[in-house]
Amino acid sequence: MNPSNTKVDPITLQVISGALHTIAEEMGHVLYRMSFSSIIRESQDIGAGLFDLQFNTLTESEGSPLHIGSIPAYLRGISACLQGGTWNEGDVVIHNHPYYGSSHSPDLCIVVPVFWRGELVAFAANTAHHVDIGAATPGLIIDIPDVFAEGMLFAGIKLYEGGKRNEGLWQYIGHNSRTAKQTKDDIDAQIASALLGAQRMQELLDTYGKETVFGAANQLMDYTESMMRSRIAEIPDGEYFAEGYLDDDGANRDKRLPIKVCVRVTGDSVEVDLTGSADQVPTGFNVPFEGSTKPACYCAFRAMLTDSALMEVKLPPNEGSFRPIKVTAPKGSIFNPIYPAAAEARFTQCNRMIDLIIKALSPVIPQRVTAGNSATLSFAAYSGIKPDGDYWVFLEVNEGAYGGRPHSDGPDSIDNLMANTRNNPIEDLGMHLPMVCDRYELRDDVMPGAGQFRGGIGVVKTQRLLTDGAITHESERHLDVPWGAFGGAGGAAGRVEIFHANGTTYDTYAKFSNLRVEAGGGMSYYAPCGGGYGDPLDRPARQVLDDVLDDFCTREHAFDAYGVVVTEALELDESATLARRTLIRLERRQPPLAEQDAAVVETV
Repeated sequence: MNPSNTKVDPITLQVISGALHTIAEEMGHVLYRMSFSSIIRESQDIGAGLFDLQFNTLTESEGSPLHIGSIPAYLRGISACLQGGTWNEGDVVIHNHPYYGSSHSPDLCIVVPVFWRGELVAFAANTAHHVDIGAATPGLIIDIPDVFAEGMLFAGIKLYEGGKRNEGLWQYIGHNSRTAKQTKDDIDAQIASALLGAQRMQELLDTYGKETVFGAANQLMDYTESMMRSRIAEIPDGEYFAEGYLDDDGANRDKRLPIKVCVRVTGDSVEVDLTGSADQVPTGFNVPFEGSTKPACYCAFRAMLTDSALMEVKLPPNEGSFRPIKVTAPKGSIFNPIYPAAAEARFTQCNRMIDLIIKALSPVIPQRVTAGNSATLSFAAYSGIKPDGDYWVFLEVNEGAYGGRPHSDGPDSIDNLMANTRNNPIEDLGMHLPMVCDRYELRDDVMPGAGQFRGGIGVVKTQRLLTDGAITHESERHLDVPWGAFGGAGGAAGRVEIFHANGTTYDTYAKFSNLRVEAGGGMSYYAPCGGGYGDPLDRPARQVLDDVLDDFCTREHAFDAYGVVVTEALELDESATLARRTLIRLERRQPPLAEQDAAVVETV
């Protein structure tokens, strides 16, 4: 930490805490409002914050958890390979190397050193997902042989040195991206954001002085750590296990990939051990350990244990929440690949891992967990060639759904777990790209998991291309159904449908690369639906009727899953419902047929 043991009074501490968080939020606002690509401008696939000289997170914006949790790893990677080896006033560093701390290569990080009275005291940094960095396929990459196919890799490179821009590097970026102008404009937005953060930090230091500001920052980190540890200490000591399977690696379709999670709780600390998970794969479907695996685990515990809705006072967002959590993943596994394995398509594995952490802990903290979530991500890259010969590339993140919760239904059609991006308005799509959204609504081809609190309903979205183009898609959970909790039923798996202008359609894998589509063709994505929480028979019959009236549930599903009888006139038959539910409960108490047979034999 910055060497300051100054104890700050409570009022000043709160003022500085608010100031730090405001700086991070302002950095985030500048970044997405100044950017041009929709993935940043609309979806806000970004993170921003301030960091001390030991790369501790002092504060963070409310962006994507993976962006924020990974920036300390970026800074450690930059330290290992910084161009020139030292920081100077006016430097701006660009970095995205997955084997030097980045979350994955499209997430470019911009770092500006904060100097105060001639002394380096902190860093202002942000990350943002860029539309295209010149990889093997436009926008997204899955079926690639190694990290070199991921496009431009920057490892601690100074884009500005002493205030002077490296024009050769700037020219290089312009010649190695399919969306060169957008890429450079978005980098400029990142630079503006980081410079603003540095300026605001300097102003804070001018007001309170270095000892007070960093003394407060250290107190705030200690406070957040103590609160996180107190929540962990409420969990009984022990080892808790869960496992699931990924569909495939994007190329080898006959090989499912296990994820095994052991959550090891000891006092006020916890370890997530991923030993036994799949070996690294020969595609881009691996996860950078420092930049993605570890931050995903941090996200899981922050969501379960320090949710602001469950706390009287919102915790300051800083390094303290990371300290009690240890992450273990064997070298050479999918969660800790060995260079030069590709590691770009890493998000769905992280989300499934978080879902399994929740499942593992559900028996001991039932009031802080959900049933199975979509726990995936639909990341689609649509691309084509403009009449002038340049590329157009569009990145889209589609929503999933949460599982049922202890006191409410799972939210429908929303980013879940580690995902926190916004949807892209279809009006914006039509204004800027040769695409049309034909359908965007809740799924009606399947039912979410039944429960006292039902699972959330996933989205269905259909995008049609108006010109010839290509689609790359990264998703998961076409085979593993989101789990039901405490008597709830499992949810529904996802699917992807490809259609062509001639009317032909077919379902395809969750992950595919550079699929060529002629004008009039496109893709429909059906997100998984969440699992149910609690016994479906405990759901009030009137609430089931409301679901039927809202088209969230069919009459048949109400009868079969909930024991609720809804008439053809869409009215609740209370007496028939009581009889139906009574019968189901009686049937549940009957021993299995084999046990009945054994009892008869014993009697004879």
